[in-house]
Amino acid sequence: MAGKTVSKLRELSQRAGRWLGLAETAAAPKHTGAIVADRFDTMAWRETYDQAGALRILAEDLNQSYDHTTDLLADTFLGAYKASPQVREATEMDPSRAVNHQVISTMMGSPQFAELRRETAGDSYAAAMAVLSQGEGLRSMLERAQDAHEKAQAQAEAQRQAAEAAQAVADALETAGAVADDDGTVPDEQAEAVQRAIAAAQAAEQAAAAAAAGTEQALAAALPSVRAAARQAITQATENAREEAALMRAWGVGPGQLERMDFDTRAQLAQRLHTGRLAQFAQLIGRFRQMATGERARRVENAPGELVGITLGDDLGRVIPSELSQLGVPALRPVFASKYAEARLMLYDSRGEQVTGQGAIIACIDCSGSMAGHREAWAKACALALLDQARQAKRDFVGILFSSAEQVRTFRFPAATYDIAAVIEFAEHFFNGGTDFQAPLGHAAELLEAEFNAEGRARGDIVLITDGHCDVHEDWMREWNEAKAALDFRTFGISIGDHGRATTPGSVLDALCDNLRSIDDLTDTDAAADLFRVI
Repeated sequence: MAGKTVSKLRELSQRAGRWLGLAETAAAPKHTGAIVADRFDTMAWRETYDQAGALRILAEDLNQSYDHTTDLLADTFLGAYKASPQVREATEMDPSRAVNHQVISTMMGSPQFAELRRETAGDSYAAAMAVLSQGEGLRSMLERAQDAHEKAQAQAEAQRQAAEAAQAVADALETAGAVADDDGTVPDEQAEAVQRAIAAAQAAEQAAAAAAAGTEQALAAALPSVRAAARQAITQATENAREEAALMRAWGVGPGQLERMDFDTRAQLAQRLHTGRLAQFAQLIGRFRQMATGERARRVENAPGELVGITLGDDLGRVIPSELSQLGVPALRPVFASKYAEARLMLYDSRGEQVTGQGAIIACIDCSGSMAGHREAWAKACALALLDQARQAKRDFVGILFSSAEQVRTFRFPAATYDIAAVIEFAEHFFNGGTDFQAPLGHAAELLEAEFNAEGRARGDIVLITDGHCDVHEDWMREWNEAKAALDFRTFGISIGDHGRATTPGSVLDALCDNLRSIDDLTDTDAAADLFRVI
């Protein structure tokens, strides 16, 4: 070795001091997660990851092409889940996770991520679904940062070698100290070994610094494309999260119910509501619920007393909307004038006092073949809004699906409970047969009679939604009217897509119903608005 060999232990220690400190620093483990997390956060991630097979599949898929992607998924989850997520400093991270750190920093710094967190914070399921929604976006970000990732791996290896070189200095100095004599003189062989270790450590440190600079440059080059991919992925995840949240609200599934479901149950429910026949109901259901909520508020704000039904008269201040709509059609104005002159306009009837002990709300839904499609969707959405109405009023709700005389199925929803599985089954079931009114209406009257006998509750409401025509026997009609008088229930009829033919005076529906209206525009939920003010 060129130059004079240093033989004093003190001088060797001074030269090696820098590497001794580096050896201690290098021995401290670096973080592999970019998001600061406590053990409860880690537990939430592990539990969710164990439950969600889709997360594990995504991790395995990404791991085939990229390194450390499970750590990236954990960071993405925690960023969406934690109340106040914090990103670590890059210097605290293991160099091999430099790309992960860039991806998470970019995502967390995006305004779109703040929007996403409004839907996911504190909800492990929603956070996991956000990760899955961003799966392709994460893949795109990793692909665009591939060069940076390779350089980061090289940097990690260079730093590992630098750490080993620093430790070699510490080991060589320790050996030199063990053989030094009383005045601190170290034999030449051991002294030269210390100096060789110092030279190797210097070279390793320079190589690590160069590798770090290469990683930094590659990350900077990848940043614009990573940012663009992150923005797109987060936007898509936010839309998906909002759509699912709105879907659950539309079906009346509250946050408390969702929290009690495990991941797979909730995912299966969401998938079921997203697909098939149920998917076409969701938008209508949401609009019906919104409309019904508004009508309940109007009932409190504008009415002089409790609206309890429909009556006939000539008080223009209480005319129901379906009657007023006739004024907008020139051909129907004479009809309106005639009804007004004869005091036969349909008016809201009200009472000044709240009447307690109301009976159940029963929705009889025609499931004959002609109802398939938009008509069924409208009818089921209206029925589910009536279910909400019953829950708000703490009344029992019964859904009766009917078609031919032998095709009747009853779904009972007590006031105190809400079984989403039963609600979905009610919405999904469809007979596709003929049309018979007697069986479902007779069963509805029997249910109200049983409720009156058991609980003493009268004044129930039956809502019949149909697009069909059906004759009823004279004897049955007499029994029907006797039951109405005895139990004081009201019957509301909605004729769908019949262009008013079923609602003409003297028709079967007109004879059965106290209040009857025709619905031709199946995109219009407001056509049934007054129903929710009087039930």
